[in-house]
Amino acid sequence: MQLRARLLTIVASALAAIPLTVLGPAVASHAAATPSVKAPAHSCATAETGFAACKAIVRTDLTPLKSVAPNATPSGYGPSSLQSAYNLPSSTAGSGRTVAIVDAYDDPTAEADLGVYRSQFGLPACTTANGCFKKIDQNGGTNYPRRNGGWAQEISLDIDMVSAICPNCHILLVEASSSSFANLGAAVNRAAATSGVVAISNSYGGSDASDATYGSYYNHPGIAVTASSGDSGYGASYPASSHYVTAVGGTHLTTSTSSRGWAETAWSGAGSGCSAYNAALSGAAFFDTGCANRAEADVSAVADPATGVAVYDSTAYQGRSGWLVFGGTSVSSPIIASVYGLAGNTGSIDNNYPYTHATSLYDVTSGSNGSCPTTQWCNARVGWDGPTGLGTPNGTGAF
Repeated sequence: MQLRARLLTIVASALAAIPLTVLGPAVASHAAATPSVKAPAHSCATAETGFAACKAIVRTDLTPLKSVAPNATPSGYGPSSLQSAYNLPSSTAGSGRTVAIVDAYDDPTAEADLGVYRSQFGLPACTTANGCFKKIDQNGGTNYPRRNGGWAQEISLDIDMVSAICPNCHILLVEASSSSFANLGAAVNRAAATSGVVAISNSYGGSDASDATYGSYYNHPGIAVTASSGDSGYGASYPASSHYVTAVGGTHLTTSTSSRGWAETAWSGAGSGCSAYNAALSGAAFFDTGCANRAEADVSAVADPATGVAVYDSTAYQGRSGWLVFGGTSVSSPIIASVYGLAGNTGSIDNNYPYTHATSLYDVTSGSNGSCPTTQWCNARVGWDGPTGLGTPNGTGAF
């Protein structure tokens, strides 16, 4: 409960300081009808020992739209904005590659909701029938676990982000029987054993843990495994703190008058830290992380719910369904996994690769996620820092 309270305080203060118009007129109009802006809410409960919580945060101050009128755009960033912000070859790359999404429990409307999202934004259909979309349980079959509305929101967010970043990629959704690390890990192993998978996104986390216990689930050479760094500010989270993954932090993303056309600062909720258990990446030795062990994050992408992304989810949770706006490092993890899919290099690289190609990233140099013993663990700066890692994608060169 203390962790959740801290999260809500962090995000509420971020929202209070940021104009809602950053997401466009649609967001501003919804906010104007709301007397006060409520803090966003996590889709999943706080993780218990041995279990993980998803890192999706839904905007609760906006009225969900059940449908969008012709020629209108849902609130939140869509594919064209995200592709522009990160200079991505989304229209030309990714064919023949599969990005896997691992989550807990069942989203019974995942494929139908994906169809709504892709249709809205003019993306090619991705269905079971045409071979683009596949949904399996952690054993590789169709004996899906029980429905869970909160994790269904997470699933919709994840598969929509793969669609936004790599619309030519295939999508594999693997549903774990529960949110225990054992079941989620079994689902990761299942994804890794599936032909065509080049990247696996894990938009969940728990407290820092040892690779000696869970590392075999995430150690898959030739496949990029990404993990959300967390949404509660400073403090290491597993599996982001694993030696075997790309830990993905979060930013606040807005348009700007710069030549890039976009600007980013560290998101106040982005997880960061120094693992008490796991070995540092060899590539990190070229940067002053201030951590003798594994430091997180490695890279980052948009995660602030105040500058969140559009998602369609029809499996109601706490009375909310339809077009929603999401933030959290649940957004950034599948974005980075999909950039790996666009790059197509995972067969020959490991998670040190961004450290030797940091010039192909947008360095995020301002913003903070709180206070910490070592300045760079929680304050953005030139070079590596905890909340944003080495920076955000500028094309696929760092992946």
